[in-house]
Amino acid sequence: MIVVFTGNGKGKTTASLGQMMRAVGQGKRAIMFQFIKGPWISGEHKFLDAMPAFKGKFEIHRGG
Repeated sequence: MIVVFTGNGKGKTTASLGQMMRAVGQGKRAIMFQFIKGPWISGEHKFLDAMPAFKGKFEIHRGG
């Protein structure tokens, strides 16, 4: 399944992370593509580094 969240304002990252957590909870893998302007490391990446149980099930890729 592919789900795309776009638009101005807030809530896109929160909505996509919620969908990803639901998918992982059902035993599926999830990948998120994030388009970010800037070189900083997001909180989402820091979360994945701190939660080794999600490795291989939950991926975030950056672009922009």
